Amino acid sequence: MPITTYTELKSAVADWLLRDDLTAVLPSFISLAEAGLNRQARHWRMEKRSTATLDSQYSALPADFLQPIRLSLTSGTTFELELASQADIVDMRSLAANNTGRPRYYALTAGEIEVFPTPGDNYTLEMAYVARPPALSDSNADNWLLTYYPDAYLYGTLLQAAPYLKDDERVGLWKSLYDGAVAGIIADGERAKFGGSGLRVKIRSY
Repeated sequence: MPITTYTELKSAVADWLLRDDLTAVLPSFISLAEAGLNRQARHWRMEKRSTATLDSQYSALPADFLQPIRLSLTSGTTFELELASQADIVDMRSLAANNTGRPRYYALTAGEIEVFPTPGDNYTLEMAYVARPPALSDSNADNWLLTYYPDAYLYGTLLQAAPYLKDDERVGLWKSLYDGAVAGIIADGERAKFGGSGLRVKIRSY
């Protein structure tokens, strides 16, 4: 049976478990599997880019945000913001007496992007980030992760089902298969991004 939709995934899980009485809990198993995939899997298809007007100390993160890749100001000459700790941001703000200016640093603070200095004008912020794949549901039948890596969804869901079913003997098997699928996702992503020329070390001059 192909696994290309949310419905087909639920049917496949039920078939693998030899159970037809899990209809009510299968969505929970799938959601838990997605939570694990969001934490562990990384692939170039998870990368997104967004732009926003930066005009205050704090700015909202995208709803599907998982982690930053790069933040840049593109107003005028493009300038990449440097990641700093929250403590460093506080120290720099204190030393600068809260003066405004063109932001140079950023931190993730309380679920928002905090920049320093606080913008003294409007700037265009471009952010590349790792995004959470759209969750499967009755109203969202598929996503790229299910399309290209149905095994990760299947084994991840079976792994989440095992404790509920008190099927301890299968936990090791499902985990091994799931870990292999996640490793394959990561390897495919790295080959696509770096397989052509390999990584190069960039040495900055001072």
